[in-house]
Amino acid sequence: MAKALIIGAGGVASVAVHKCVQNSEVFEEICIASRTKSKCDELKAKLDGGKTKITTAQVDANNVDELVALINEVKPDIVMNLALPYQDLTIMDACLATKTHYMDTANYEPEDTAKFEYKWQWEYKERFEQAGITALLGSGFDPGVTGVFSAYALKHYFDEIEYIDILDCNGGDHGYPFATNFNPEINIREVSANGRYWEKGEWIETKPMEIKREYNFAEVGEKDMYLLYHEELESLAKNIPGLKRIRFFMTFGQSYLTHLKALENVGMTSIEPIEFEGKQIIPLQFLKAVLPDPASLGPRTVGKTNIGCIFKGKKDGQDKTYYVYNICDHQECYKEVGSQAISYTTGVPAMIGAAMVLTGKWNKPGVFNIEEFDPDPFMEELNKWGLPWVEDFNPVLVDELPAEEKESELVR
Repeated sequence: MAKALIIGAGGVASVAVHKCVQNSEVFEEICIASRTKSKCDELKAKLDGGKTKITTAQVDANNVDELVALINEVKPDIVMNLALPYQDLTIMDACLATKTHYMDTANYEPEDTAKFEYKWQWEYKERFEQAGITALLGSGFDPGVTGVFSAYALKHYFDEIEYIDILDCNGGDHGYPFATNFNPEINIREVSANGRYWEKGEWIETKPMEIKREYNFAEVGEKDMYLLYHEELESLAKNIPGLKRIRFFMTFGQSYLTHLKALENVGMTSIEPIEFEGKQIIPLQFLKAVLPDPASLGPRTVGKTNIGCIFKGKKDGQDKTYYVYNICDHQECYKEVGSQAISYTTGVPAMIGAAMVLTGKWNKPGVFNIEEFDPDPFMEELNKWGLPWVEDFNPVLVDELPAEEKESELVR
């Protein structure tokens, strides 16, 4: 039915490729492209022989001309950007030049400054409209499924959503003293940045890890979670009408925080270049090189993730609460696709989002965040492709928990 060009060959891309092959009714053909072609070839070797035709290619996703040449050669119906957030704009430029649909899982971020904003990509809206092509932004889990959950809650259960809390819990254990479950550079930039949440029309900034709560997650248990800034807050604050506040919380174990504090104290999380033996290096990029590759954590990781959204608002004039979440088992993910649940929970929605565009269910010219489309067909596909969701109509609200707010020692 359709052909996809998948850019990237890391953990998330690997899951997405597995899922595209499983969904051969939509993905008749895929081309996997990366700077390191051998990684693409390894994926092809694992999955060849099914109904989906697989090819591979080498490409530098920072180079628009190379991307344009590859798109013209492959002639895909959609480009699935599963590379790094730094490369979003070059890939969008190539899609514009070739009039090809675009999809990603994370918003653009400049390499030289830790800014998680959609403004650069939103500026492409008119150009994508004029080209008659769709750009689907943030089709991962968070951002991604959390946006679909929000649109679904508004469509089916609320007249008005006033409060959203996004809770991201990873109860997995990989056995290392310190490792990150997705790209270390992106992960550490997120965690060490100031926290932010949106309330009453403005952004309120907090120190890193300043706001902490303990939440009892289904099938995981009690976990410490901390308020962070996450990019879907920006789009949901814009796209969910009547919203009074939206926050994002993520769980971290004490070992992770202790190691991160030590690394911060010695300057290893800095993105400012330093000179070392006559060469300019960025400490965080060097740290990434010595940490375990997230793609290697699959066979070691045990436990579950629990990611979802708690909503509070009004229905027929009455107060209403609603919690929708997904539980994912690290070992089950590894058995199925050879990856841990963090990659799985991002790679599955990447495939589903691309399928939504390819099948015409989510196909309109312009640049859109995931919550701007009809959530129902996506929610159905989550149950079908390995991320079933659970509903709770009487959840414990974050505001009902004991407050624990103190200055973090992480960034001083």
